[in-house]
Amino acid sequence: MAISKQRKEELLQEYAALINKSEGLILVEYRGLTMKGMDPLRLKVREAAGELHVVKNTLARKALTAAGRAAPEELFSASTAVGFAFSDLPGVAKALTSYAKDNEFVKVKGALLGGRVLTPKEVEALAELPPLPVVRAQLLGLLAAPATRLTSAIAGGVRQVVNVVKAYADKDAAAAEAAA
Repeated sequence: MAISKQRKEELLQEYAALINKSEGLILVEYRGLTMKGMDPLRLKVREAAGELHVVKNTLARKALTAAGRAAPEELFSASTAVGFAFSDLPGVAKALTSYAKDNEFVKVKGALLGGRVLTPKEVEALAELPPLPVVRAQLLGLLAAPATRLTSAIAGGVRQVVNVVKAYADKDAAAAEAAA
């Protein structure tokens, strides 16, 4: 269905805003899937801090070109929906790839990460990465581990000195009692 020039401009601005706000884009084909059937997929992507939008291929390519990003034609063929990842790209990739595995109507086409174009296999590898909170916790653990070991080593040394001093004090107290 043809859309007006004004609506095209609105869509271009909307796409440009989403592109500028996102870390990466994951493109899927949804041939045969109804809009109502897309609601569970949209919900999964939203839970992963992203958004899923059905796009007009030509307008999406124009918006990407205007934003200075690659817009390969092979990714913008057939029916296209774009998962915009705002803060957790692996989470959005995981939501889309897991849904595509369970649903015959959805197929991952690829992704755009910065100026790089990712294949469907690379998107699956991206989906295997741990979620952002887990990575942060692992990094914090790595940073805290040396400090914890240093504190334990120092405390162990101090504990040994205190035990030696206490042993001498007990020995002197025992000698004083025996002399008295």
